[in-house]
Amino acid sequence: MRREVGHGGFELHADLALKMMADLFMTGLLICLPLLGLTMLVGVVISVLQVVTQVQEMSLTFVPKLFTAGAVLVVAGPWMLRKLTQFTTNLWNSIPAMF
Repeated sequence: MRREVGHGGFELHADLALKMMADLFMTGLLICLPLLGLTMLVGVVISVLQVVTQVQEMSLTFVPKLFTAGAVLVVAGPWMLRKLTQFTTNLWNSIPAMF
């Protein structure tokens, strides 16, 4: 049972706030994971190649990561947008049940 607080508003219980925050962070992690993971993997591979060949060119690390990020956004972008849309729709649909 919720208590009224102030001008007709309702108190947000800690368990509901924690669940909403956990869902937010999990969705954000899930959406960012393909982009960050593959970009990091390409960065590590390029760094290992630089150590082996002793070529220390700055653009050699930046350009492949940029192309990888663009390719991941093209390939996984629709999925990322769909996940974000599902999260937002679920959040908006659950608002009436909170009161």
